[in-house]
Amino acid sequence: MSKTQTHTDQLGRKLEITSPPLRIVSIVPSQTELLFNLGLNERVVGITKFCVHPKDWFKNKIRVGGTKKLDFEVISSLNPDLIIANKEENNHADIKRLEKDFPVWVSDVNDLASALEMITLIAAITESDAAKLLREITHGFQDLKPFSPPQRVLYLIWKDPYMAAGSDTFIHDMMQRSGFENVLIESRYPELTNDRIVRLNPAVVLLSSEPYPFKEKHVEELQKLLPHAVIKLVDGEMFSWYGSRLRLAPSYFADLIGSIPK
Repeated sequence: MSKTQTHTDQLGRKLEITSPPLRIVSIVPSQTELLFNLGLNERVVGITKFCVHPKDWFKNKIRVGGTKKLDFEVISSLNPDLIIANKEENNHADIKRLEKDFPVWVSDVNDLASALEMITLIAAITESDAAKLLREITHGFQDLKPFSPPQRVLYLIWKDPYMAAGSDTFIHDMMQRSGFENVLIESRYPELTNDRIVRLNPAVVLLSSEPYPFKEKHVEELQKLLPHAVIKLVDGEMFSWYGSRLRLAPSYFADLIGSIPK
């Protein structure tokens, strides 16, 4: 007979979860990759179509729709004993619907500290060992030498209209730790006109690979607006994935810092 334990998610909600959960559905890509790195291959039964890491899971695991457009029938057919979601990446209404039938553990990650807490809590729920992973991430960021003096940076995530990472995002925290001063003080992901971008006058513009797939042609377009700025295409996963990919982020940031003229 299965036993249950009470766990608290990052929204402060208490959930009764099968211990250990054996049929997990992850509806957040970065947390899906975390579950893989925690060694939970057989216990993860469903992922989203955006859970591209690891490739083997992307090819072979049952897909339950997208992060904001879930297939509830498929999820129900999997009969999960745990669904792992995120406050920002998933719709509140979808979470409310799912939790009528299944335990839904929701993360709320806005910075490195809350990412490390999320990893710790998910490891506890799944009875996994995350100690080595947590050490690698922590030491990596401790060893990272940020850009000095800080560079004024605009981080774009979308085009038509342009949208950028604001001051209360996980991306913002990654930028700060790398010595990049966010030119935006607004919260979340504000829309920007060409005129506003010019007025912001960033020294560096970072064009993310996701969710909008910026390419070299977009670098050329923005260079006309900002002829004196350094404009770089960057790997959005390194700035916005808050699971086990954080092991790789400090090294990536160090290379990016080294590529920008002082």
